[in-house]
Amino acid sequence: MSRTLLAFEAPDISALARTLHKGIAELGHAPGHVELLNLLARGAGFRNFQHLRADAQARQRLDAPPPPAAPLADHARCEKAARLFDAEGRLIRWPKKRNLQILCLWVMWSHLPAGIVSTEREVNERLNDWHLFGDHAILRREMVEFGLMRRTRDGREYARIEREPPPELSVLLARLRGRPHSS
Repeated sequence: MSRTLLAFEAPDISALARTLHKGIAELGHAPGHVELLNLLARGAGFRNFQHLRADAQARQRLDAPPPPAAPLADHARCEKAARLFDAEGRLIRWPKKRNLQILCLWVMWSHLPAGIVSTEREVNERLNDWHLFGDHAILRREMVEFGLMRRTRDGREYARIEREPPPELSVLLARLRGRPHSS
């Protein structure tokens, strides 16, 4: 009898490890083959191995691709970026590393109104409200170059470009909102 090959993918390896550790501890003994299959399936978000197999077979019958794994936030990157903001959520300094610059630009993007055309002065005022290092021009220029904002050729009008933010943005914004404010 031939065996059906099943691809296995876990969206979060850390959650998979926790599920395996907890499941093995609850068993109180080394898991058998079927028990281990069930633990692995639960770690990937299925009820058990039978659920994983039924899902894979249904996808195969439908000739459907596997469901896309949701991109996971890089929490270490969020932690580093959070250090660049004060208790009120204002950017203290412009980071040297490009990946942190980009995440900081997304935070600035989140403070710009959607669907509104603004003058350069209005954009500068809004950016000045959300940073402390006194260089709104670098923020404005980088946001345009990175594609988070558009401007007219003469630089008179600016507007936020609606894009799908990275998963880190929601994590970072939640962390910044959860900080205690100074009195």
